[in-house]
Amino acid sequence: MSTADERPPGEPAPELLEGRLWVDGCFDFFHHGHAGAVVQARQLGDELYCGVHSDEAILENKGPTVMNLKERVLATDACRWVTKTIPNAPYVTQLDWISHFGCKYVVHGDDITSDSSGEDCYRFVKAANRFKVVKRTPSISTTDLVGRMLLCTKGHFIKSFEKILAGEEGPGTEEERKANGKDMLERIRLYATDETAKKPGVDVWFWTDKPEGASCKELLKGKGPQLGQRVVYVDGGFDLFSSGHIEFLRMVTQAEEELARQDGWYTQQAIDERKGKGADYGPVFVVAGVHDDQVINNEKGVNYPIMNIFERGLCVLQCRYINAVVFGAPFIPTKTYLTSLPWGTPDAVYHGPTSFMPTTDDVYTAPKEMGIYREIGHHEHEDVNASTIVQRIMKSKDQYEARQKAKGMKADVEAAHKKREALEEEQRQKQAQK
Repeated sequence: MSTADERPPGEPAPELLEGRLWVDGCFDFFHHGHAGAVVQARQLGDELYCGVHSDEAILENKGPTVMNLKERVLATDACRWVTKTIPNAPYVTQLDWISHFGCKYVVHGDDITSDSSGEDCYRFVKAANRFKVVKRTPSISTTDLVGRMLLCTKGHFIKSFEKILAGEEGPGTEEERKANGKDMLERIRLYATDETAKKPGVDVWFWTDKPEGASCKELLKGKGPQLGQRVVYVDGGFDLFSSGHIEFLRMVTQAEEELARQDGWYTQQAIDERKGKGADYGPVFVVAGVHDDQVINNEKGVNYPIMNIFERGLCVLQCRYINAVVFGAPFIPTKTYLTSLPWGTPDAVYHGPTSFMPTTDDVYTAPKEMGIYREIGHHEHEDVNASTIVQRIMKSKDQYEARQKAKGMKADVEAAHKKREALEEEQRQKQAQK
């Protein structure tokens, strides 16, 4: 546990750097609201250090965390715009800590964050005029997501993401729908930026499967595959994007880097050749297929996904291990689908040990027959997925209910808990009949 009296770890930076900024927070199941603050902060400078509070400090000041410190650090490390993660950062931001790491300014959203005594967590950096403000991401917070789990709601589902973005679907007037679609598209564009948060980075496509035919449609143009990179494909729901997903994606990248090392990718000559043509880059281009809300709900039931396809897509977009995203990817990656991807047939299709959506069918028959199927082995976070996160919440329901009430939520959580239990039992029976 970190306190204001503890010294920051490591040797101090020789000077304060104008372009080195600091953000801090709990980052509990790191979602796109967190990423929204991080990407805006990164746009204000050249480097971004991310302080993550300890489990004990959060419990004392806010309430219980859903994810432990190791899981939360894994998430911030995986964010494309984070330069360095600092675990056990003080809950109340201290000038000596940020100065120790050479950070001139602290960046935070335009909402108020208080400690256990009700005082502003940023009072010291504000008094020193070393505080910058960015806009808070609307309509999302850890509290919102916990509320969806406790209340077992489905109002967040999106029927057709493509129509939502076009302003053809959703609540409100036609003008309001179009404005909402435009805002959502701009947020996708922001989250698809490169590590500088200022240039296009990630390719974004839609997969549409209509009676007249299926095809991929470009939404945003990113960097695209570079010369010599292998294109690999992964898919999933990526609900409550967390350590299980992140570690899998990191291991996919690691596996491809090892293959590339064997082929001489990291020899000095190869590195110099790439630099001579502009800049060095990694050996793999990872494409992530993200399933629709209804596809996930058909397989998992209850009120999954807890995040809708827009929210899940933003979480995937911000991850440093991802180079392209396909919204609306089919649950079964058929040969027709894989050979229709805009980057050509993938060199490999990876699958991991995490089984959020159990099925008796082998959905990877096509890539296996094509000889491009690869598996990632077991890892310590393989059991962390949306289902286990919900179980953590429900196990400590009373604590989280108190936290929700403290945030102003008024609802019958007990009735919702019984509803969830009934829906989960119904889903188990459906699985048993398959």
